[in-house]
Amino acid sequence: MIRPLVTLLAATSLAACSLAPHYVRPELPVPPSWPVGDAYLRQSEATLPTVSYTDIFRDARLQGLITQALANNRDLRVAAANIAAARAQYHIQRAELLPEVDASAGYRFAHSTSGSTSSGATATPNRNTNSFTADIGITSFEIDLFGRIRSLTTAAQERYFGTEAAARATRLTLVGDVATAWLTYASDRSLLKIARDTAASAQRSVTLTKARLDGGIAPRTDLDQASNVLQTALSDVAQQTTAVAQDVNALQLLVGAPVDPALLPGSIDEAAPTVAELPAGLDSGVLLRRPDVVQAEYELRATNAEIGAARAQLFPKVTLTTLLGFASSALTNLFSGGAFNYSVAPSASYPIFRAGAGKATVAQSEAQRDAALASYEKAIQTAFREVADALARRGTIADQERAQRALTAAASDNFKLSDARYRGGIDTFLNSLDAQRSLYAAQRSLVATELTEATNLVTLYRTLGGDSRLEPAPEGSGPANEATPPR
Repeated sequence: MIRPLVTLLAATSLAACSLAPHYVRPELPVPPSWPVGDAYLRQSEATLPTVSYTDIFRDARLQGLITQALANNRDLRVAAANIAAARAQYHIQRAELLPEVDASAGYRFAHSTSGSTSSGATATPNRNTNSFTADIGITSFEIDLFGRIRSLTTAAQERYFGTEAAARATRLTLVGDVATAWLTYASDRSLLKIARDTAASAQRSVTLTKARLDGGIAPRTDLDQASNVLQTALSDVAQQTTAVAQDVNALQLLVGAPVDPALLPGSIDEAAPTVAELPAGLDSGVLLRRPDVVQAEYELRATNAEIGAARAQLFPKVTLTTLLGFASSALTNLFSGGAFNYSVAPSASYPIFRAGAGKATVAQSEAQRDAALASYEKAIQTAFREVADALARRGTIADQERAQRALTAAASDNFKLSDARYRGGIDTFLNSLDAQRSLYAAQRSLVATELTEATNLVTLYRTLGGDSRLEPAPEGSGPANEATPPR
């Protein structure tokens, strides 16, 4: 019994050689640093810090909504299920590295009937026969001499890691979407207030103009123009009321639960200053920590491993079948020494003619690796473009916001003076009307600029990888400092 066990253990302990190409991380297909020029601020030389979303989104109300979303959002639940499925697939594939051991037991009863021969001689008398068997064995276990199964296991492991990276990408997108929706709600609340204030001011102008018309001081055209401004503001009130309600609906979808009104901001002036800036640093290598880039590199690693599996298919396949068992005609003697038997049956198979299918499979795997490489490089280039765009907007938005704020202040002062001159009979109503329209447009533009400035910080947070705490891994290790999958 010892000899077959030694044979089996020796076969299963054979170290497989890998035919997969040695993986070397490709060079970054982007410049080593961010763009410079008039549209960009000078970046700090400090490396990108490790942060949490609470370091960037400092309002406790927004943090509460993000926490709810991370607990309830259905997209994250889908991502978690995908991780579980990928982990299971990895374990299924890894199981092929070890032999499958099956046990069986059987009992057979046979009864023969006596009779006579044609010559009249008496036949064998009636007889009952019992047979008992108990076996344990391995059926067609492939000895992975050329690393085919190990390469497929590596590919499954890399895709498992990639699924985890995809879940982090989903989480990062969710955090950014919640913050953007929260800020958009604040902006629409501000626009609604501006529209209501403008409608109230226009209503006072309509009342005054109608009184002047009734007194024969003002023409009817003044009343019509005042009514025009009033109806425009009332239309905007209705539109912004709808927008605020839809913003709440969007937040509820992201959060995955009803939103407490106490967690909502009152205006963009209140919400925007609570978003902090995540400095980009100088080195574009920080893009390697973005979850979507990490996922793309894991897919590249998986396809690289699959080349090894395809190459191994070109070599002989060695399998081993073993059986250790007992057979006896009596149950009491089943496990006696004389009842023991064993068999070991190694075999090898080699495809002689497959019409080039084996080499074509290798070529297919290499082409898939090349496609994964291009996708990985495209992911980095896309990430670089997104960060560069966000930095370009960041470099100019402060100047735009200051100019817009000054324009709004000037428009407000001009309206006050024009309205006073009209009410005093010094100026025409047309000047007051133009001043009111200019103020309304400037106020709305200022709110839009404030929203752009705040959401630009959200975009920087997202495009730089957010609160991914994984730093770029040294060459020869995984794409990031991942925890290995559970064994």
